[in-house]
Amino acid sequence: MVITVRKTVHVTLPTRLAAAEEIHAHLADQLNLALRRPGMHGGETALRILIDHLLFMEREPEAWAELQQDWENRGLWTPTGIAGALHDLFPAQADCNDTASVYAEFVHRRGWLKPDRVLTRQEYKTLTRRVRQWAAADHTWPDVTAEFGPPSVLSGGNNPPYGKTLSYLTQDPQQPIVAFHLWNGSEPGTKPWPPEHEQPLLLAARFGSNSFSRSLTFTPEGKQRKPTGHPGSAQQAVGAKPHRTRA
Repeated sequence: MVITVRKTVHVTLPTRLAAAEEIHAHLADQLNLALRRPGMHGGETALRILIDHLLFMEREPEAWAELQQDWENRGLWTPTGIAGALHDLFPAQADCNDTASVYAEFVHRRGWLKPDRVLTRQEYKTLTRRVRQWAAADHTWPDVTAEFGPPSVLSGGNNPPYGKTLSYLTQDPQQPIVAFHLWNGSEPGTKPWPPEHEQPLLLAARFGSNSFSRSLTFTPEGKQRKPTGHPGSAQQAVGAKPHRTRA
């Protein structure tokens, strides 16, 4: 005769786990922080991980693949993410602010974004009517805020020596965000720090939900500061399929 003795072990967790709602709120808060200071939170990789976790919690993980397909169709998605599409359009910056503004549009549509300002319908209408003509001339960071007010989301912090992106949005998440991409730095071959400019320079404004290339309006400064040395690379990065896009 074989006698089997089964012993029940009770495991007591040291603390009570957070509820699903609390975890979701925490992830959304972290995502909002990462959108504002992407360089301090891990850049585009951190944004993708946080979004992946939130979509999993909302039981819609397939939304990420759908988003990638939409970005690819618009010329925004590459094997190296959004950053790959921006590589040949803007001077290199380590803080990923330009990339964060693209993710902010999706975050807004999902209802996770916590903007610092929401434009009224009239403010948004005035902005979108004027932005392309206004951004065709050179401006600085103070010029943007003086003309259109404080942004809904400031990616890059308040320190003038660093580049940043100012995003403006309305209550309707289906309306495209208007983003102003600003840069600060030094000329190639010169001392990299401190930057040569007291205020970040506007390189381009981005507005539109279709083709990425058509959504951009470059200032003269922005055209001059496009990375060089790869003829046609800017057009390829914007419009090409991922396997042809230069990383």
